[in-house]
Amino acid sequence: MAFEFALPDLGEGITEGEIRGWLVKEGDFVKEHQPVLEIETDKAVVEVPSPKAGKVLKLSKKEGEVVRVGEVLMILGKEDEVIEAIEESVSVVGVLPEEEKEVLAVPAVRALAKELGVNLETLQGSGPGGSITREDVIQASEKAKKMVTDLYGPVEVRPIKGIRKTLIKNLLKSQGTTAYVTSMDEADVTDLWNLREKEKEVLLKKGIHLTFLPFFIKAVQHALIEHPLFNASIDEEEGKIILKKYYHIGIAVDTPDGLMVPVIKEVDKKTILMLAEEIHNLGEKARQRKIRLEEMRGSTFTITNYGNLGGTFATPIINYPDVAILGTGKISDKPWVKGGEIVIRKILPLSLTFDHRITDGAEAARFLTKIIRYLEDPTLLFIASA
Repeated sequence: MAFEFALPDLGEGITEGEIRGWLVKEGDFVKEHQPVLEIETDKAVVEVPSPKAGKVLKLSKKEGEVVRVGEVLMILGKEDEVIEAIEESVSVVGVLPEEEKEVLAVPAVRALAKELGVNLETLQGSGPGGSITREDVIQASEKAKKMVTDLYGPVEVRPIKGIRKTLIKNLLKSQGTTAYVTSMDEADVTDLWNLREKEKEVLLKKGIHLTFLPFFIKAVQHALIEHPLFNASIDEEEGKIILKKYYHIGIAVDTPDGLMVPVIKEVDKKTILMLAEEIHNLGEKARQRKIRLEEMRGSTFTITNYGNLGGTFATPIINYPDVAILGTGKISDKPWVKGGEIVIRKILPLSLTFDHRITDGAEAARFLTKIIRYLEDPTLLFIASA
């Protein structure tokens, strides 16, 4: 008997997702727990496995289509079953939709159409055999843009979906539930700069891309040990502060689809080089939308490094349910008083946003000063206790 495979509950409050791509086709035989499609949710790209083994009789949803939890994704049957036989028996699977129009387009054209929001089924292809070309998609996109206007002139309308939808929800929740304050300071990271310059080329030959972020993470981790209120969350219903005894640092990553925050787990058990490698790997997975939901959960503190984009100071928004976030700006040459003399040093701007409900400005200043101490004397990162 045919089996209707519906989109299961993916957890984390996810109610829908966009089909990024099918990993099987009609006629294929799939094994139990075999991944059959990729769903792009508002948090990450998730591979969805088949709950049963069987022959794929029908793919009920198309690539690029948004499907809600509980909606049928595909129909599975026995090896000798065919979809025509099933269609004759409405009582088995219900009335199936009419056969969809065949669209001739290479994967690159399909990807472009998805990016520009063009429905390939509405196009008449100008390529060989009626296939849709890149130029067909671009022309359709430009035509659609010209047709949209408001009261004052032409506009471009973009739907809010995917990771951007989650960002909006999380940012509003963070600002609506926290009493946030931002404290700012600067650190002389000349010694850290020289240390990285000395080691980065050697490490690059070994395949390790050493940035400043691993040092920032390690400095924060050491400071959190001494200032545990910043490594916490608030239980709103119980009215309790939950102090975390583990150190999972979220790192904000700029991707084409919006800001994502992979989480480096157990930072206290990892070296600078281990952190560098993990940061690179998670960053690439985030940008390619191949990161798993588990790799974006469980942060206790977050760092956003907007300095590599040219920013200096900012007022970063707390990554809820964390109670603090550190923003690191662009390192630049500035006149600095050292040993009673004015010299040119490498200066790092720092912005710490924290929840004023859990602590106060004095403790925030002490916490930020501790971070600065580790950054100004990086040897402390290697000799301090875990």
